[in-house]
Amino acid sequence: MERIVQCVPNFSEGRDAGKIEKIVECFRGVDGVKLLDYSRDEDHNRCVVTTVGEPEALRNAVINAVGKATELIDMTKHEGQHPRMGATDVIPFIPIKGVTMEECVELANTTAEEIFNRYKVPSFLYEKAATATHRQNLAKVRKGQFEGMPEKIKDAEWAPDFGTEVHKTAGIIGVGARMPLVAFNVILDTANLEMANKIAKNVRHLSGGLRYCKAIGIDMEDRGVTQVSMNMTDFTKTPLYRAFELIKIEAKRFGVNVIGSEVIGLLPMEAMISTAEYYLGVEDFSMNQILERRIME
Repeated sequence: MERIVQCVPNFSEGRDAGKIEKIVECFRGVDGVKLLDYSRDEDHNRCVVTTVGEPEALRNAVINAVGKATELIDMTKHEGQHPRMGATDVIPFIPIKGVTMEECVELANTTAEEIFNRYKVPSFLYEKAATATHRQNLAKVRKGQFEGMPEKIKDAEWAPDFGTEVHKTAGIIGVGARMPLVAFNVILDTANLEMANKIAKNVRHLSGGLRYCKAIGIDMEDRGVTQVSMNMTDFTKTPLYRAFELIKIEAKRFGVNVIGSEVIGLLPMEAMISTAEYYLGVEDFSMNQILERRIME
């Protein structure tokens, strides 16, 4: 592929494997599209798909997946720990090779328009594709979630960019363009969700914490613990280890320990290298060393 775009659509289904497979099938065996990864979480009740492809081919695959999600997921019956506003919750386009951010913004626009034309599911444009400053932050766009959206969009400031009414069962979608982010979750040895939310509040940028860090507390009922669920929107400026260590510091105040972490979706090599450098104390470690070793092999 000469021109590559990444897309990481999030679907509001993490419990029914059959439904998830039908949605993911829209990305398999499609010319110009490659499915890289998909994962589901029952507590979040959410599936995250990571795929890359040529712009037009990827756009068509995403639109087909939205149609399948609209058919299979009824948001009036949806329950989960992760904030959500639609059966297909978010669709971010990310430039990888031979594609500009401006082209991804245009891709977000044409995708949102076609989704409404085909399925009558409305969209907000967010991040780099946002049509107003107050719509850039996804957390603000999603505020109110599925249940509160019919009332929210009555305010002219929050009218959908495409469509006029919230779809009765599929809700509304956030379609955007952004740089790569890392979905990074840190697991705590407490079942107290209020405590996890306090720790998340102290870590996230919006509350005075780390720049380029969004965080909420999540209840992991199946394990009897909680987690601080984060989106690291620029890992080159706020590395993963810094967020991990700050959570440990904040957790210690409440007598809580960090017992693990997880990455959802793909992790850029650079993010892992910076973390290895920090914890191993390796000096002058770089991507060049890795490339040289691969060449020698």
